[in-house]
Amino acid sequence: MHVLFEDNHLILVNKAPGEIVQGDKTGDEPLSEKVKKYIGEKYQKPGDVFLGTVHRIDRPVSGIVLFARTSKALERLNKMFREKQIAKKYWACVKNAPPAAEGHITGWLKKNEKQNKSYVSAEEKPGSLFSELIYEMAGKGEQYYLLEVNPVTGRHHQIRAMLASVGCPIKGDVKYGAVRSNPDGSIHLHARSISFIHPVSKEEVKVTADPPDEKLWNYFLKSTSAIA
Repeated sequence: MHVLFEDNHLILVNKAPGEIVQGDKTGDEPLSEKVKKYIGEKYQKPGDVFLGTVHRIDRPVSGIVLFARTSKALERLNKMFREKQIAKKYWACVKNAPPAAEGHITGWLKKNEKQNKSYVSAEEKPGSLFSELIYEMAGKGEQYYLLEVNPVTGRHHQIRAMLASVGCPIKGDVKYGAVRSNPDGSIHLHARSISFIHPVSKEEVKVTADPPDEKLWNYFLKSTSAIA
């Protein structure tokens, strides 16, 4: 587990692909429990450690997950998420070039519970939610493109479904149209950065997480660093 930032109220970690943020029917140990153990051991806290899950990212996705260490921070962070005061950026590796070098994708997303999949439509349908994201092309390799994505709304599988809807399925994401899966079951979607005003200290917090140590990710990490 890689801790990116921590203080008395917050802890941010870089989630590995394959980890679950909260417990589910698989029974696998979730990231939240690993963080609790880390806090308990580091600060020698007896008994149950408080940890509030502010948001989640999908199991095959890597990157930043923010947890609250106090109830005060949890309440305020939940409000900040609702009011879109927390800015997140993702990296996505896609096989096909996007329609334009930068763009704004909107649509209506409806989740199919049985399939655990979301479907995009141009018009509102019963049970659908308006969704939008902004993207720009951040890199180009021999076979894949790197997109930097800013999700304006936070819907189920939003980035995965909406990029697929414009012909850009994410590498390894067979659920949304990729030709083949990645050997480790991951998809090439990474929660790259997060920025917000600290809910208690009121100071600016900016955190960036490197993607997994993998050939394609390493190529884009090196090429974007060179550009920067």
